[in-house]
Amino acid sequence: MRPRYHQTVATLVPSDRPRRNDLDTLRTRVAELETELAARHAEHTRVRAGLDAFRIRYRQQVGRLHEQLDALELALAEAELGILSDRVANAETTNEPPIGIAPESTMRSLTTDAVRKLFRDVAKAIHPDLAEDDEARQRRHSLMIEANRAYASGDEEQLRAILQAWERSPDAVPGTDQDALRARLSRRIEQIEDQLLSLSGDLAALRDTSLWKLKAMVDDEAAKGNDLIQDMVRRLNRDILVATNRLDALRPPR
Repeated sequence: MRPRYHQTVATLVPSDRPRRNDLDTLRTRVAELETELAARHAEHTRVRAGLDAFRIRYRQQVGRLHEQLDALELALAEAELGILSDRVANAETTNEPPIGIAPESTMRSLTTDAVRKLFRDVAKAIHPDLAEDDEARQRRHSLMIEANRAYASGDEEQLRAILQAWERSPDAVPGTDQDALRARLSRRIEQIEDQLLSLSGDLAALRDTSLWKLKAMVDDEAAKGNDLIQDMVRRLNRDILVATNRLDALRPPR
């Protein structure tokens, strides 16, 4: 006997609730990552600002004294070897180009056909006029500035990186349906994770520099009530005085 079905039974329609829940999960993850990214940006800014401030302080208080001492030690070496006067007398000038400046004959054009074509591809993809809202237009405008700068310097690698980053970005996904929204949210998550990874690498690199290690040493001593910078200044001033006296002793009396 074949089963019979009541005619009033409605056709089952798949619920879109799981898909909406999936979108809510993606939105929540994006919000969490953006909060973390803002905190990491703030940390990066704080670390770099602290390092820059320390660099300025060190240069003003210690660096200039090192330069003065280096100049004195060079003068001492020349005086002790007896070549200072010969060097001044035999000084010659040359017509060679300054170090780091290539002769005109060796300079090449920065812009090639490959760079021009790549720049056109970048501009076609990211031009601000293609934006759907002001926020997207601003992001595209920033990318165009980077692309123009890379084009002006003939940097094909940077132009290619800009284009590839755009093709992987959320803004490159067209459409307003749920699938498009889901794709944009997923790409945004990947984008933020890449940015977090990059910032972590930058912070690690900053903290691995000799200047950061010196700053950490100075900060540790300051916490103990010691001023390591002033100790350096006193030692350098003493060394400068000793070197000055030695140089005066080597110079012929007037």
